[in-house]
Amino acid sequence: MKSNKKLIWSLIVMVVVAAIYRVIPDRPLGFAPQLAIALFSGAMIQDKKLAFLFPIVSMLLSDVLYEGLFAAGWAPYGGFYGGMWINYLLFASVTVFGMLIRKINVKNVVAISLAGPTYFFLVSNFLTWAGVGDWIEYPKTWEGLMACYAAGLPFYKGSLIATLGFSALFFGTWYLVGKKETKTVVAA
Repeated sequence: MKSNKKLIWSLIVMVVVAAIYRVIPDRPLGFAPQLAIALFSGAMIQDKKLAFLFPIVSMLLSDVLYEGLFAAGWAPYGGFYGGMWINYLLFASVTVFGMLIRKINVKNVVAISLAGPTYFFLVSNFLTWAGVGDWIEYPKTWEGLMACYAAGLPFYKGSLIATLGFSALFFGTWYLVGKKETKTVVAA
């Protein structure tokens, strides 16, 4: 149980830091740790309801920060918009990819770190094209769908790189800390 409490507190710190990181001006499009948090919490948290909560809280906290910065005139847009529930739902659903890991190893972490943002990109852009939420209008044609996906490519690239990098950081740190704790227990 003590180890689980450490994990929960570590995730709380990750959520707050990730939320603050997401509002940093001029970061690359889509380059944020929230998808990696969803994957990590899905893989590591035994209470699955709690696992879904971490990416949502991180997004909500960063959206509150965006809204405050916008109200103060320090950001070009606010954090709240019509259709944001779709992004929250999609971020939470990426948690399932982490839950699918049976054995945590480099191959599996890389696989979900590629699958999570790809799923997010495909579904979110399809929903945007379909007109779900308060988004840019695209013609309901094959060309319109392809234009929507093309417009999302810079976000996808940033999301893919960020998810790979932050997943390596989160899972790698978890592995190294766990290895250190094991050595400490064995030595005691």
